[in-house]
Amino acid sequence: MTNHATPARSSAELIRVEEATLAHNYHPLPVVVARAEGAWVEDVEGRRYLDMLAGYSALNFGHRHPALVEAAHRQLDRLTLTSRAFHNDRLAGFAEGLAELTGLDMTLPMNTGAEAVESAIKVARRWAYRVRGVPEERATIVVAEGNFHGRTTTIVGFSDDPDARDGFGPFTPGFRTVPYNDLAALEAAVDHTTAAVLIEPIQGEAGVVIPDDGYLAGVRELTSRAGVLCIADEIQSGLGRTGTTLAVEHEGVLPDLLLLGKALGGGIVPVSAVVGRRDVLSVLTPGSHGSTFGGNPLAAAVGTAVLDLLRTGTYQRRATELGRVLDAGLASLVGAGVLAYRCRGLWAGVDIDPAIGTGRAIGERLLHDGVLVKDTHGSTIRLAPPLTITEDELTAAVESLAKALR
Repeated sequence: MTNHATPARSSAELIRVEEATLAHNYHPLPVVVARAEGAWVEDVEGRRYLDMLAGYSALNFGHRHPALVEAAHRQLDRLTLTSRAFHNDRLAGFAEGLAELTGLDMTLPMNTGAEAVESAIKVARRWAYRVRGVPEERATIVVAEGNFHGRTTTIVGFSDDPDARDGFGPFTPGFRTVPYNDLAALEAAVDHTTAAVLIEPIQGEAGVVIPDDGYLAGVRELTSRAGVLCIADEIQSGLGRTGTTLAVEHEGVLPDLLLLGKALGGGIVPVSAVVGRRDVLSVLTPGSHGSTFGGNPLAAAVGTAVLDLLRTGTYQRRATELGRVLDAGLASLVGAGVLAYRCRGLWAGVDIDPAIGTGRAIGERLLHDGVLVKDTHGSTIRLAPPLTITEDELTAAVESLAKALR
C-alpha cells in the first residue's frame, strides 16, 4: 500500500506558508511549536524551550496538565456541545464551583476574554437603566488609561493604544477614560450617568503595571458610595497568577462583576465567564444575550477541573513562593540592562534599557538561548511562566535574561 502521509515540514517552511496564507495581525517569534508538556515546549526540529509566557496566563497550570487533559478526554467521549437551547449535565457544577471560588452568586458563561468584557458592558448598561435609573442611551462606563480588555470594536474604542485602535472607527460612545491609579480623577469622572467602573487590578498588556496599595480598595469604596458597579477584569491576573486566587484579594475587594478567562480553560479550550451578584446578572432575560458555545459541556468539564486545582491552594502558594525568587532575580539585574521592573507573584514586567535593545530584540536573544518571552510597548518584556515551573527552571530563565542583556 502506498504511504500518502504528508511529509514533515521544517520550521522555516511552515513560517513561509503562514506568512503567505495568514492575516498578519501577529508578529510571532520565529519558533514553530509542535509538542509541549509542563513548562516546556518543543519545536518541529526537536529543540526545547522554557515557556516564560504561558499563553498570556492561559497556561497557568502548564501545558497538558494531566488532570485537565483527563477531564477533556473523559468529556470528549460523552458530550461536547448542546447549545444553551438545552441543559447539559456539566454546566451546573461549573457555575456552582465558580460561585464557591469567588464568593459571588451567578455566572454568565462565555468563550473568550473579549466576550466576557463585552457581556459585562451590556449587563452594566441594562442594570443602569433598569435599576439605577440612568436615562436610556445615556449610560457611561469609566475605564483607565493603558487598559487592555480585548480587541473588539467596542473595546478598542476606549483603548489608548494606537496599534489596537487606529483605522477601526467609528467607535461606540459611552466611555470615560481616567488615569490609572488615580482615585481623585476616578471620583471626578463618576456622575449620575455612570453605570460602572471597569478596571484591571493589574494592567498586563501595559507592562504588568501594579497600582499603589489602597487603590483597589479605594475603587471599591468609591463605587459603593456612588451606587455604581465595580467590574474587575481578572482575565490575565486571576486564577492564581499573582499568588492569590484573584488579584483583588490582595486588598480584600469583592467586585460586583468579575471577569475571568484564559486560565479558566486550562490551555485546552477557550472558556470565559462573567461572575457576579444575583441582582446584577438577573437583568439578563431569555433572548437578551447568548452564545452558541458559551457553557458547552466540554468547556464546563475542563473549567470544573481547573477549579478543582485551585481549591487545593497549591498553585497560589507556588506563585507566592516562586514570585519571591523571580523578584530577587530581577532586582539583581537593575542597573545591568534593566531600568525597572514590576513583579506580583509569578508575573513581571521588565523595562529593558533601550541602549541594549528593544523588547523584541531581547526576546529573539532569549529564543536562541531556549527561553520564550513576549515583548510589549517597545522595550518592555513580560514574564508569566506556568505556575508549575520549578525554582531551578525559573532561576535558569533569569540567568538567560542576564546573558541576553550582556
